[in-house]
Amino acid sequence: MSTNNKLSDMKLSTLLFFNILFILTSCNGQNYNSQNQTKITKENLVKGDTIKELGSSIMVVYQDKKNNYWFGSWETGVYKYDGNELINYTTKHGLLNNRIDEIKEDEFGNIYFGSANATSSISKFNGNNFTTLTAVPSENWKLESTDMWFENSYRNTGKVYRYDGIILHELQFPKPPNLSNPFDIYSIYKDRKGNIWFGTNPVGVCRYDGKSFNWITEEDVTEFRNEGANGVRSITEDKNGDFWFNTEYRYSVYDSNTLKSNKFYTRHKSIGGLDGKTDSNLDEYLSTVRDNNNNLWFVTYRDGVWKYDGEKISHYVVQDNSKNITLFSIYKDNNGDLWLGTHENGAYKFNGKTFEKFKP
Repeated sequence: MSTNNKLSDMKLSTLLFFNILFILTSCNGQNYNSQNQTKITKENLVKGDTIKELGSSIMVVYQDKKNNYWFGSWETGVYKYDGNELINYTTKHGLLNNRIDEIKEDEFGNIYFGSANATSSISKFNGNNFTTLTAVPSENWKLESTDMWFENSYRNTGKVYRYDGIILHELQFPKPPNLSNPFDIYSIYKDRKGNIWFGTNPVGVCRYDGKSFNWITEEDVTEFRNEGANGVRSITEDKNGDFWFNTEYRYSVYDSNTLKSNKFYTRHKSIGGLDGKTDSNLDEYLSTVRDNNNNLWFVTYRDGVWKYDGEKISHYVVQDNSKNITLFSIYKDNNGDLWLGTHENGAYKFNGKTFEKFKP
């Protein structure tokens, strides 16, 4: 055999050896990575604590697409109830903060938790574990149909979060006209036309249509007379398309480019005091919702729940052990059933006649 042939055979053998070695190494690496990934996933799987009853401070109620209920506390994290089992998640399981002010869900079924005690971040739960989304300062104001909006009610920042599925944008609001006071975002509402509304404390209400900002700074929504004590905590449209901002007025809103004046709304005196008294302290409330029959339900802090059917008002006392309790929010679930979040008495559900304490 010639020297050239021997060299060729040696090169071929060497090449085959390294190819085989590469294949074996790659296979081993894939197996190792696969095993390691499985191990990591198992280690990060959050099971939560299985318990028998809700905590006392249940401020927020939410039902997801799979019909699981989520109860947000101001003290003990969040609770998940699937109809059979009640599970509590707290910071020890990866939740960002044990105070929960917002619960929302994206199109993929991920659940998000916002907290007034958390600075520039929210928690995301994918069904297996929690991750923390940290906000990035941004000027990228947009209005996409799949965007998620979160409150930033932390120390009068005048900011809001927009999550596009990739980045949590921390957006600074422009200052409302003729008002320079610092403010917080207390509520967010998406209307029938897709516009986003923001309720503030104490500078009123702002509508963002994807191009411009329109402000309502009437006295009932700014509340400088009360130093902004209540703020716009609730925004709801009634069956006629009028807006209610948890005050004694309602607002008929128009498309701003069709107006001849500089206002895009007309302000109307609504039902006044919920109790029908001329000098009433019940002309404001904390939370409202429109039920499946187009009735409006109003939650007050110390005076129960009131229903307005467009003509008459009905009062529902909410008690625990024959004592009136303090309320915070009202929520309509996937079936149209009504729930209450309370300061110190867990969650309540409407049975068609009265609100009764929820016991899993």
